[in-house]
Amino acid sequence: MRAIGTVARGIRTPLIKPGDNVGQIVIDSVLSAAKHENFELHDRDVIGITEAVVARAQGNFASCEQISEDIRNKFPDGTLAVTFPILSRNRFSNILKGIAQGCSKLYILLSYPSDEVGNHLISWDSIDRAGINPYTDVLTEETFRELFGHETKHVFTQMDYIEYYKSFNKAEIIFSNDVRKILGFTGNVLCCDIHSRFRSKRLLKEAGANIVFGLDDVLSSPVNGSGYNEQFGLLGSNKSTEDTLKLYPRDCEPIVHDIAHRIKEATGKQIEVMIYGDGAFKDPVGKIWELADPVVSPAFTEGLVGTPNELKLKFLLDNEFVGRSDEEVEKEVRLAIKSKSADLEDKALGTTPRQYTDLLGSLCDLISGSGDKGTPVVLVQGYFDNFAT
Repeated sequence: MRAIGTVARGIRTPLIKPGDNVGQIVIDSVLSAAKHENFELHDRDVIGITEAVVARAQGNFASCEQISEDIRNKFPDGTLAVTFPILSRNRFSNILKGIAQGCSKLYILLSYPSDEVGNHLISWDSIDRAGINPYTDVLTEETFRELFGHETKHVFTQMDYIEYYKSFNKAEIIFSNDVRKILGFTGNVLCCDIHSRFRSKRLLKEAGANIVFGLDDVLSSPVNGSGYNEQFGLLGSNKSTEDTLKLYPRDCEPIVHDIAHRIKEATGKQIEVMIYGDGAFKDPVGKIWELADPVVSPAFTEGLVGTPNELKLKFLLDNEFVGRSDEEVEKEVRLAIKSKSADLEDKALGTTPRQYTDLLGSLCDLISGSGDKGTPVVLVQGYFDNFAT
């Protein structure tokens, strides 16, 4: 029996620039790491590539002015509302800058006590003390300040996002958790939520909104030579400079399949490849749910389709093999794993059947980090092994 199960390695690469061949860089970096660190590649190893370097290599950038041009095209009368944006300078400040430059009157509808990824303006305890019903009550900024003062600074950054977002084109801030409430101010709406955007757009249209778009509709095609993403638009973008954003990568499927094909040609091994963005996990201190990208993985090879099909070892040990010798238990556990059915709904207790790509993407995101580690590629080995392997 092997003494080690899953291993994840951050792979150092050269700094990746627009126009670089990201596939070749990934292959060269993984093979070089294997040679210099003295490890071998195996069938069903997984190579994860962070979306940021793919988008950089593609040159998939856009300016605030290009965003504002698209906004002017979509909302020609100059008045619009932005609904449910997340509270993030990295994710939303340049988007809001472009929106503000493209309109004459701007409303911003904020959800409370937090945005959809868990950045809190206030606590639930404060809502309870104020006697507010967050499911029905609509608050102006004045009322919000009267009730909660300046409790609204972000727990980690100490940024007051109400003041910060208000500074863009003197935006008027409203607080509600019902997106339809914005129609009392304007019928022109840009839905900026990520995972609930389809419902928000549906509710607004059913309620008689005049113009409804989402961030996934902005820069879904090039504007004045900009980058774009036909599926996600501005979703998944990040601040690049004070006036530009890096968009989510596009055309990713050919990249992962090309890397897998060329790795097999070079090594004979069937390697799975995925591009990953944010992981899907929650910070226990700040209550922030990490997933601000529209998906964890925009592209992956076929071997990463599906969910784990695992037996719960402690369940077996506590219920089915009590009173036997260690040798017998180990033998029976191995046999149970090898003979398990393709569907373990009755015995999977506690092994949540999340998608492989969501689990692996979260692992890769934690390994690579988002700062200066210099490891935008992650090699995961042994992930598909088990106790009987």
